[in-house]
Amino acid sequence: MDGQDYLNQISAQARPEKKSKLNFMNSPIFKVSIGGIIALILIVIIGSILTSSSGGIKSRSISLKYHIDNTLNIISTYQPDIKSSNLRSSSASLYSVLSNTSRELTDYLIGNFNYADGSETYQTDFENASMNSAILESDLFNAKINGILDKVYASKMAYEISSIMSEENTIYDSTDDAYFQSILSASYQSLETLYPNFNN
Repeated sequence: MDGQDYLNQISAQARPEKKSKLNFMNSPIFKVSIGGIIALILIVIIGSILTSSSGGIKSRSISLKYHIDNTLNIISTYQPDIKSSNLRSSSASLYSVLSNTSRELTDYLIGNFNYADGSETYQTDFENASMNSAILESDLFNAKINGILDKVYASKMAYEISSIMSEENTIYDSTDDAYFQSILSASYQSLETLYPNFNN
């Protein structure tokens, strides 16, 4: 062995082994820590879903009730001024469907969520629905004074029907209560039948 080989051999023996960065990731402590973090995240997610699902259904149902009630007020105000007998008849049918839905929805909310009409707890839902109703009211009032109420009323009611149906569908998919689903389904089907009368 010449001098250079000898030096190379000595330096190879003296050089410390590099610790792999992956050694820590392979350690049992690291694996247990990661498992614990993942389990904690899953518990938080499942807990938030379980605690918020009931409240979410309640809030959406109350918003739907306010939306329907405001639409009923609009219909009561403008239906007498509609010139088309067909549109007026369709509007009366819509009023009947929404009245039934509102009554059943109110009974369900009272029985299942201790709902109290006019409670400050639901003020935000009420204000949001009222703001949308005020915009609709303004549009219909302008249409009335400009002599185009029938056309605008039909268009706006088609939109309201579509919007209410969408809300009902969302709530239907969020609840497992068969009775509540039957209320929503009956309303949805009736609105679906009436929709073309306004959209056309």
